[in-house]
Amino acid sequence: MSVIVQTINLTKRYGKLVALNNLHLNIEEGECFGYIGPNGAGKTTTIKVLATLLQPTWGEARICGHVVGYESRRIRPLIGYVPDFFGAYEEVVVQEYLEFFASAYGITGKQRARVVNDVLELTDLVFKRDAHVDSLSRGMQQRLSVARVLLHDPKVLLLDEPASGLDPRARIEMRELLKELRRMGKTIIISSHILHELAELCTTIGIIERGELLFHGSIEEIIRKVKTGTKLHVRVTEQQDLAALLLERKPGIKSVDLLDGHLVVELEKQTHDFSGIARILLDNNFKIQEIKEEEVNLETAFMRLTKGIVQ
Repeated sequence: MSVIVQTINLTKRYGKLVALNNLHLNIEEGECFGYIGPNGAGKTTTIKVLATLLQPTWGEARICGHVVGYESRRIRPLIGYVPDFFGAYEEVVVQEYLEFFASAYGITGKQRARVVNDVLELTDLVFKRDAHVDSLSRGMQQRLSVARVLLHDPKVLLLDEPASGLDPRARIEMRELLKELRRMGKTIIISSHILHELAELCTTIGIIERGELLFHGSIEEIIRKVKTGTKLHVRVTEQQDLAALLLERKPGIKSVDLLDGHLVVELEKQTHDFSGIARILLDNNFKIQEIKEEEVNLETAFMRLTKGIVQ
């Protein structure tokens, strides 16, 4: 696979504020790249640079080998940019809205009608073709934004918080639409705060804080990076303090803490088999309600890698 989006020492300053600090990214064709970080971390700045809306202070950003700022006219036909909020278009119906943008892309005649119909079907908006744009729900407006940027069949989609403000059903519908676009081979860069949905959708993740990239890789790689050992959540019916004293004396157990009525048991790093814990408790007449390994997921990794510091 070829690298289709690349940044090299990408830096953006606003006076003394450093929005991006020597950002290095390589995103391959067909990837769905999830971009996460606290508010003010630099996600929107990165996306706006890639969308040719901002000039870097120094460094480079490239789309399909073309340099942002020097070859922006060549880049724009290759990208589709969906901002986090939909602009107001009064007294315009959905069909007219899409035909206007298709015309702006130079799509005319029968081809324009076919392309507009195709994107309406893909985004499941056929039944809304005669509805006024400003009457659409937030979720449908976001789907219309995606329909708009698909008119010219771009290679790269830049999506800035596409699920922001959506209700649960609209978020699910947006996620399924993005999965379909990924199956079509689009390269997708998406920023979002809904981490469990990114984990399900994306092939790679980037975590940014205060303009600096903390991590770039797969979900599996980030979980391996932050997982320092095995933690178990153990519930017994009574005498939790005595159960804690019993377990913390056993080999292979690093620590035992009481938390909200249950035990948090951390194993030594080299210990992976915890089947003996149940036997120890049962042999000492404790009644076990639950033994569960603590899950390390994208949200856990994000919390462990970031400090919550904003610009």
